[in-house]
Amino acid sequence: MQRIGEINMLEIILMFLACGFLIVAISAALAYSNRIIRVKHEYEEVKETFNDIIISFSRELKSAMESLKIVTGKVNVVYAKSEEALQRISTLERMINGIEERALESNSFKDLEAKLGDIEKATRDIVASHATLVDRLSSLEKKVQTLLEPSEPSVEAVVPIRREKVFEPLTKTELAVLEMLAAEGPKTSPEIRERIRLSREHTARLMKKLYEKGYLERDSGKIPFRYSIKKEMENLLKKEDSVNSV
Repeated sequence: MQRIGEINMLEIILMFLACGFLIVAISAALAYSNRIIRVKHEYEEVKETFNDIIISFSRELKSAMESLKIVTGKVNVVYAKSEEALQRISTLERMINGIEERALESNSFKDLEAKLGDIEKATRDIVASHATLVDRLSSLEKKVQTLLEPSEPSVEAVVPIRREKVFEPLTKTELAVLEMLAAEGPKTSPEIRERIRLSREHTARLMKKLYEKGYLERDSGKIPFRYSIKKEMENLLKKEDSVNSV
């Protein structure tokens, strides 16, 4: 009985070992199968990529061949046209040679040269006449401009009347502002207010009135504005001073 038990234990151990080997074999087979499947997938992907490359290359090659055919056709057309042009040039050369031979055989070529010389001489005469005419027109234009230039009017008699009409509407303060600007140059409204001793509002209204009436010019580039007397008004004031001094 003990021996039978030992035999059974040995069989059980062998059975376990066989099962273990079987499990290992199955695991190895599964791993190998998975690897084969993965390699197959990679092969399929590489195959598809390679096929795409071949298809793309085939398309580009086909397009290049079509472009080459078009270029070849154009080259053939240009070549045919160049051949035709060469033939025409040869024909024209033969015609020109024939004309030259005929012209040399007759005196018409000499007559043509003489006529061309006469035409050239007449052209030179026309150009010279045109130049002379242009000079005369220029001198006439200068004379006309000299006659049309207005002479400076004598203002000695009219200036006093004009001066009275210009400065008559002004008050003494406004006239004093004009004289100050004429004598001292451009000034701002605050500078003028300090000199005439008026309020800021009164001075602002006074300067605005003189500017709007055309007595002053205003530089609006920066604040406060800078006022200056107009050149015409300054000349009138200087004229008045010279008359008063006389």
